[in-house]
Amino acid sequence: MKITNMIDKTLIKFVMVGIVNTLFGSAVMFAMYNLLGCSYWVSSAANYIFGSILSFFLNKHFTFQNKSKDVSVVIKFTINIIVCYLLAYGLARPAVRLLLSDSSMKVRENVAMLAGMILFVGFNYIGQRFFAFADPKGERDQ
Repeated sequence: MKITNMIDKTLIKFVMVGIVNTLFGSAVMFAMYNLLGCSYWVSSAANYIFGSILSFFLNKHFTFQNKSKDVSVVIKFTINIIVCYLLAYGLARPAVRLLLSDSSMKVRENVAMLAGMILFVGFNYIGQRFFAFADPKGERDQ
């Protein structure tokens, strides 16, 4: 599939759901880290645990209009979220640590969480569209 074919109403819906989901998940993550004193990994994971529940229902029904009742959709969605999370946050933390080596740990980890969120969005869209909610018959309305 060409990149130009990926820019369609599905992407627009994904972005709309993503805005809602990002506001919700970010509030959870930054509150847990900055107000409750939870660690980087616990705070960022909570974002994706709570946010993923919301994301699953919104993207399944609204964005990708997936009608499947098969448990495999939940399993594929869960695998996608875990892989995207580990990849995005696993890349963000050492990259930010290297780039902001003179900054405090708190600054580095807040920036790393923000960078991880950005990376996660791109990985997650590709994973949801072509793996978790893929239309095996290619009948999705474009």
